[in-house]
Amino acid sequence: MGNRTRILIIAAVLVIAAVAVGLYAFFGGESGVASEVISAPTLAVNTPVPTTEAAVSTVEASATDEATAEAAAATSGGVIFNIVPEESQVSFALSEVLMGNPTNVVGITDQVAGQLLVDLANPAATQIGTIRINVRTLATDSDMRNRAIRRAILQSDQDQFEFAEFSNIELSDLPASVTIGEPFTFNITGDFTLRSITNRVTFAARVTPVSATELSGTASTVVQRALYELTIPNAPGVANVSEDVTLEITFVARAES
Repeated sequence: MGNRTRILIIAAVLVIAAVAVGLYAFFGGESGVASEVISAPTLAVNTPVPTTEAAVSTVEASATDEATAEAAAATSGGVIFNIVPEESQVSFALSEVLMGNPTNVVGITDQVAGQLLVDLANPAATQIGTIRINVRTLATDSDMRNRAIRRAILQSDQDQFEFAEFSNIELSDLPASVTIGEPFTFNITGDFTLRSITNRVTFAARVTPVSATELSGTASTVVQRALYELTIPNAPGVANVSEDVTLEITFVARAES
């Protein structure tokens, strides 16, 4: 075997090794595990402007904790509902071509939390606090894809990017009245933050007051990957990943006891 042949063989081995290391960096390793139990900031309830000295003292002495939220909710006539992670989920959906076949990719997690203030007698007074999602726990039908998402796309294996948040929420097109058991629609606009990048996003929502103590609903929107600088790593067989990404939350929320 000549020197030239040996050099070519060694070079080929090094290239294969480099590719293998690169693929492991993107796709190998352990699956993502949440660093903590999912929770969200307590809803800072907007209360009516107080008209008495005693009411002023009460508002000035308050802080944004659970006791304050409950007191403010009682003052406003509303009830605080908590999203139940075990009965809720957040998902993303996009399309790609995988090994020459068009494929719909869906990632799902139940690690979502948040609070809502709802007054069934006065829907316009509804408020939604910060919704927090653990994107590290998003899972598709492929462990290899999951690891690529965590390591190379969302970078959620890094602690600073583990959570996405939807905050500073405003509601529009709420109905004048609602009826138990009948769904109603409205829009939810807020700041959606992912990988420390924030954009103003509007979700179309459909909610059903199942009872005086339980709500169920969905909210969805479409965002573009470029808004969050989400680039897809080069991987064998993966092509034409869609720019549009559908985000959806399906939730059950129950009143605090």
